[in-house]
Amino acid sequence: MRFRSKTHAATRPRPRNSLSRTEQRWGIAFALPAIIGFIVFTAGPMIASIFVSLTDWTIGGTPEFVGTANYTDLVIDPRFWAALKATALYAILAVPGTVVVAFFVASLLKQVQRARGFFRVAFYLPVLVPPVASAVLWMWLYEPDSGLLNSALRALRLPTSQWIYSESSVIPSLALAAVWGFGNMAIVFLAALQGVPQQLYEAAALDGAGVFNRLWHVTIPQVSPIILFNLITGLISAVQSFDSAYVMTSGGPNDASLFYVFYLYTKAFADGQLGAASAMAWVLFLIIVIVTAALFRSSRMWVFSEESSK
Repeated sequence: MRFRSKTHAATRPRPRNSLSRTEQRWGIAFALPAIIGFIVFTAGPMIASIFVSLTDWTIGGTPEFVGTANYTDLVIDPRFWAALKATALYAILAVPGTVVVAFFVASLLKQVQRARGFFRVAFYLPVLVPPVASAVLWMWLYEPDSGLLNSALRALRLPTSQWIYSESSVIPSLALAAVWGFGNMAIVFLAALQGVPQQLYEAAALDGAGVFNRLWHVTIPQVSPIILFNLITGLISAVQSFDSAYVMTSGGPNDASLFYVFYLYTKAFADGQLGAASAMAWVLFLIIVIVTAALFRSSRMWVFSEESSK
């Protein structure tokens, strides 16, 4: 019988995928600030807001449990439905418009050989402008009497518009201002377009496909996952829009641009109704979850993937 030496067993090399206790402790120590920050500043307030939404609590007052009364009050609140309508219309106009413009600009940038870096920076600059400064700039552009847009329309002898000062045009005007910040989406689209295999275009050209057919049957399917990504992130950002309504219109005229988050802010900090505002926040969360899930479900029909092509 052969016996193993204890010395040999002790000096046997440790598997590469195993971590010593010291390494594990260091890993936990480095991750702990992020974990504590998430619990204290994200998870904790979210859980607390559930209980706040079940109370009648005004700033400086004592919370009183009212159950689901805050949620039922929202159903009969006409301004709540006006906020939902304004936000939905804004998202329907701003998000697809931004995606289309970003895709078009990214396609042009892909074709540019000289000064590509300059054009990337130029198209991305609006994203770097602070939201309040951007809103003030667009207020000047939309000014009915001396604004640049109406001045240009008068010079071309075209009918002018009241822009953000009219109930019928305020949401399209705010959506147009939102499309101006397409830089983030354009950069993501450009990266996706540069990853499309060139041999697919060559094969399509050999089959006689024109520019439009190559775009429809090659480019769009190849970047469809990025389209889905931009749609979802753009939608989440649009339904949480606040700055433009707060600075440019204050929710007017006649609540035509009363965005949901702006109304939530009014409930919480103008009216002091923390319970009602928390209920609105959770309703918004559920709406985002439902719409995002619907987009993911519909993506099976139009998002191209390697698995679906097999």
